[in-house]
Amino acid sequence: MPDPTAAMHIRRQVLGDAHVTRAEAAKTDFDAPFQALITDAAWGHVWARDTIPLRERSMLTIALLAGLGNDHELALHIRATRNTGASPSDVMEALLHVAIYAGVPRANHAIKIAKDTFAAMATEDQP
Repeated sequence: MPDPTAAMHIRRQVLGDAHVTRAEAAKTDFDAPFQALITDAAWGHVWARDTIPLRERSMLTIALLAGLGNDHELALHIRATRNTGASPSDVMEALLHVAIYAGVPRANHAIKIAKDTFAAMATEDQP
């Protein structure tokens, strides 16, 4: 069983402190078991593994989310690329795979989400 502190650390490292702090503040008694499950399973068991770097995990996650049409989570993980080291070019490579293996409409929509998210991130980075 992974260390809950380590799982939360990797979650914060990838998604950023602000996002995780907001998510934790919004947690209720109702969804607390689900939040514990995803922190343990996703962040403690998968993302914390040292077999592949965060950049590659990020690209895999983006491709899977795009292929499944999980748009909200896709935008979240596009934003996380600033913490994982995946570049916009890396994201495009992942989305090209989505086009071939999951369908052009899924990839087309994911590319729009990526473009919008990267544009918003660039605006946020402006002084």
